[in-house]
Amino acid sequence: MNAKPEHYDVIRKPIITEKATMASDAGAVVFEVAIDANKPQIKDAVETLFGVKVKAVNTTITKGKVKRFRGGLGKRRDVKKAYVTLEPGNTIDVTTGL
Repeated sequence: MNAKPEHYDVIRKPIITEKATMASDAGAVVFEVAIDANKPQIKDAVETLFGVKVKAVNTTITKGKVKRFRGGLGKRRDVKKAYVTLEPGNTIDVTTGL
């Protein structure tokens, strides 16, 4: 397992929400990834870092909300999520950390 520093730049953190937990029942794991990362980069990073086989990668970009910060308007950052479907027999336990 030869993890290059770029792999840690691609995958930021696992997302543990109710929806992500329901996706894990179908063999998928959800990660927050770099906004400019593409699907082959995400697949390569997950396979290298966790030593699993990836079946598919689906991505979604959530636009940041406009909120009030200290009386003025501010904008939250845009977030890109990757739903990584694993081959049967492969698992990643995201509750233990990297």
